[in-house]
Amino acid sequence: MLDKYFPLYIAAFFLAFFLTVLLERRLIPILAGKAQQPIYKEGPAWHAKKSGTPTMGGLAFMIALFAATAPAVLFFALKNQTEEILSLSILLLYALLNGAIGIADDAKKLKRKQNEGMTPLQKIFFQAIAAALFLFLRKRLLLDSSAILFSFGWLEVGALYYPLAILMLLGCVNCANLTDGIDGLAASVAFGAGLSVFYISSAFIPHATYLSACLLGISAGFLCFNLHPAKIFMGDTGSLLLGALVGGLSFSFKNPLLIFSFGIVYIIEGVSVVLQVLFYKATKKRIFKMAPLHHHLEKSGWSENKICLLSIFLTLLCSLAAYMLYLP
Repeated sequence: MLDKYFPLYIAAFFLAFFLTVLLERRLIPILAGKAQQPIYKEGPAWHAKKSGTPTMGGLAFMIALFAATAPAVLFFALKNQTEEILSLSILLLYALLNGAIGIADDAKKLKRKQNEGMTPLQKIFFQAIAAALFLFLRKRLLLDSSAILFSFGWLEVGALYYPLAILMLLGCVNCANLTDGIDGLAASVAFGAGLSVFYISSAFIPHATYLSACLLGISAGFLCFNLHPAKIFMGDTGSLLLGALVGGLSFSFKNPLLIFSFGIVYIIEGVSVVLQVLFYKATKKRIFKMAPLHHHLEKSGWSENKICLLSIFLTLLCSLAAYMLYLP
């Protein structure tokens, strides 16, 4: 059942969509001469033809997300819904901080003219600070507890809650980054996750429904330019922001474990890399033709657009678990 704010959510989708489309149209010619994507040398050989495609399209996400949430803050303020304003603002801050980390990483890649920017430890350090700040603000301002909400009641986690929460946030952000390896995939996964979150949160959590509508708009708007053959890439600027937004939204349900359902593609991508590395170190053989999994599918003859459709379908299918575990 959808709540009385449904027209507001529809407006949020279209506002985020059109802002993203307009901004990407402006960014493509600007970035074409200044921010051309360095291609990963160890990637599929046919990716070489993508060299020169402008990157950092995620800049549009940051602007569109900020602009699209401003009306919601005003609306909730008029309704005296302080908790909704705080929840929305904390999540927006967390997403934008990760977008800023992505900007720094992309800028370093462009300066070096290679597909290596900040070191993994540098990125993890700044991402951990952003995650800790996010959890601290939720605890201080929203009085989050260490209990997790399910359809059957609350489950107390205790002292393990915050270490696990930070690990899940970091995992979601970095696995989202891994999905940004072929045209359209990162935005497709985010779109599928946005649909799932929208359905789960509608009629219960207005700020989460509003932000998921924005996520849908941003993803759909970017796919207009990013489906194969891509006219622009989002870069780490976009993928880190999307991962933070999806991961952060799970906390709006008081149950971060829901990320294991609507973020299933992120998990599969991350696990495929871990398995590939561990298996190769142990046997000097590979499980996949190439990791992450989307490259294995590519090398097996799958088109990039087909992989994107599969990711959306898989996200929606696995989100059924979230519906059963969370919705009353």
